[in-house]
Amino acid sequence: MNGLLIIDKPQDVTSFDMVRQARRWCKTRRVGHAGTLDPLATGVLPIAVGWATRLVEYMMAGEKTYQATMKLGASTDTQDSEGQFLETKDWQHIDREVFEAALSGFLGPIQQLPPMFSALKKDGQPLYKLARQGVEVERQPRSITIESLEVNEFSPPYVTFTVRCSKGTYVRTLCHDLGQKLNCGAHMTALRRLACGQFDVKVSHTPDEIQALIDQGKPLPLLSPADALADWPALSVAGPLLDRLQDGVAPSMTDLDVSGLNAGDRVRFLSDGTLVAIANFSPGGHGKRPGDFKLTKVFPLPVARG
Repeated sequence: MNGLLIIDKPQDVTSFDMVRQARRWCKTRRVGHAGTLDPLATGVLPIAVGWATRLVEYMMAGEKTYQATMKLGASTDTQDSEGQFLETKDWQHIDREVFEAALSGFLGPIQQLPPMFSALKKDGQPLYKLARQGVEVERQPRSITIESLEVNEFSPPYVTFTVRCSKGTYVRTLCHDLGQKLNCGAHMTALRRLACGQFDVKVSHTPDEIQALIDQGKPLPLLSPADALADWPALSVAGPLLDRLQDGVAPSMTDLDVSGLNAGDRVRFLSDGTLVAIANFSPGGHGKRPGDFKLTKVFPLPVARG
């Protein structure tokens, strides 16, 4: 079994809890997720099964869209409602105009300091474990990009907004930093991931929905590995070209229609709709290897050729 399950993760379970559940559903240990969601958060969590786990790094690289609710007037050590309060301040002077002006200052490329309560590691130790011991270590700011920010509901002290952002963005840190900029403090109280890369909540399934399918003897709603990278250009291969590709020999431009491709583009190679390899378009070859593509990964065919 190889493919993707797009889970609508419920609150109060971890991303790895969903991996464990998927292992039971799919009867395999080869399962991984594309992008951690905290227990407080809900929403889109792509789960890769079988050799589709080799695609997780590419799925994680895509943009994410979240809807978050924050509370003005108080900051916490975890930057969300599950932490201990650090300080409270007056928030009544914050109106929508003031809030949106502060919000606009976070658009575009920015630097964000990762929170101590995170899975990042220092000398092999997760930061959240150190934080629980009262230890704070120096962290380096990260470059992230906030593509868009939109206020959905302004009911102070609560504000709900939607953010589209790059990989590695901590939305609870965004809430915390907004509170600092407004000089009133803030923390996140709810978070829902609406989209992860090309997958949104419309194609997701709750654990209860998946379990119901299993109980009824129906197939799992698995997407194919080719669907995992559906936003990449696709090139079809067959016959001797497919045979050479399976042996790790990259195709040449003369073998395929490469119109529309630019040097460096990432592409999928498909055989009858099945993902068989991924590569970077590298016209003119690369090193001593033949061909005009730099093969990144080659995948097994589902059936024997012949």
